[in-house]
Amino acid sequence: MRGIILSGGNATRLRPCTKVISKQLLPIYNRPMIYYPLNTLIKAGIKEILIIVAPERAGDYLNLLGSGKDFGVKFTYEIQDEPRGLADAFIVGENFIDKENVVMILGDNIFEDDLSAEIKNFKSGGKIFAKKVLDPERFGIVEFDANNKVISIEEKPKKPKSNYCITGLYIYDSRVVEAAKSVKPSKRGELEITELHNWYLRKNELEVAMVKGEWIDAGTFDSLLKAQNLAKEKLQNKLII
Repeated sequence: MRGIILSGGNATRLRPCTKVISKQLLPIYNRPMIYYPLNTLIKAGIKEILIIVAPERAGDYLNLLGSGKDFGVKFTYEIQDEPRGLADAFIVGENFIDKENVVMILGDNIFEDDLSAEIKNFKSGGKIFAKKVLDPERFGIVEFDANNKVISIEEKPKKPKSNYCITGLYIYDSRVVEAAKSVKPSKRGELEITELHNWYLRKNELEVAMVKGEWIDAGTFDSLLKAQNLAKEKLQNKLII
């Protein structure tokens, strides 16, 4: 299996802090933010990792992370010229994915759980990770039955069918490139990852797993502070990089 970390975007909600630095390079306690999703992938045994970055920040990532040799892995870098949606990452990474299964994690997502077993045991189809939240209307929402069988996926619904949001970690087989190429831009001009989930759901090949521990999407100042505290109090003894 191969791994992708999507670290593009402009992070306008964190201005002025992100005016001269990528959001995913901001410190979370004593490590750059990107170390946390990297830790999730490396801990799961993934050795080949693609890091997708914005063009003006590429040099910063290369200076920080290098080839991956220091981490015992191999890094590949690709440029996403402009934010075109999460699904676009699989088109950018087409050659890197080749015919392998792939796990993508967003560069600003921090998980307390060790998800290594879920990643290692993946065989085919698609798999998403859900977390119960108090404000489901802000997220992509997954509805599932008592046996964790996915029933529906909705993007920021006004009347959510469940309180479980889809977090920023996704596993797919190599057909995800084909699926991504079939996605049409949404009203906001992006290739929405919800459409990839539904592509696999229509084939009855989408699974969902629960996130039990803390999960933080560190895209606002409040969530950034929460991530700082989580890292200091709970994550330091769990990191391997």
